[in-house]
Amino acid sequence: MNQTSPQLIPAVRTFRQLISSTRSGARLARLLTLTELHFWGVPPDITQRAEQIVAELAANAVLHGGLRGRDFRLGLALDATAGVLRVEVTDARGDRLPTVAPTGEADGGGGRGLRLVAALADCWGVVPYPPGGKTVWAVLGPVGT
Repeated sequence: MNQTSPQLIPAVRTFRQLISSTRSGARLARLLTLTELHFWGVPPDITQRAEQIVAELAANAVLHGGLRGRDFRLGLALDATAGVLRVEVTDARGDRLPTVAPTGEADGGGGRGLRLVAALADCWGVVPYPPGGKTVWAVLGPVGT
């Protein structure tokens, strides 16, 4: 007699990937996010927000956080119980902390992408990543999977 046991969906799903600190690597991070969240069954509105956040954070990791020969890390964590998606991008430049440009700043300054991240995420921040890097994270929710 064959019995099938029910498939349990893990309460927390995670995805981590080292990606080259190049423009094509930043694009790959966005595509990997889109693919993984689709596979997890994350609703399209959350997926689109997360994709845009990853695009901004990955571009920042390449442009401002890259060191020759050092990759950046993309991390996704979906807590289905809490209904929260956490996005993380870790780069090698802990000495270069992100700053948000003041509203109305001229086009020559930076930090406009982080205003977009702040608008799309429920919250975001930065934490040190020893020995010398940093992780910029953003949380989105509620996620109804």
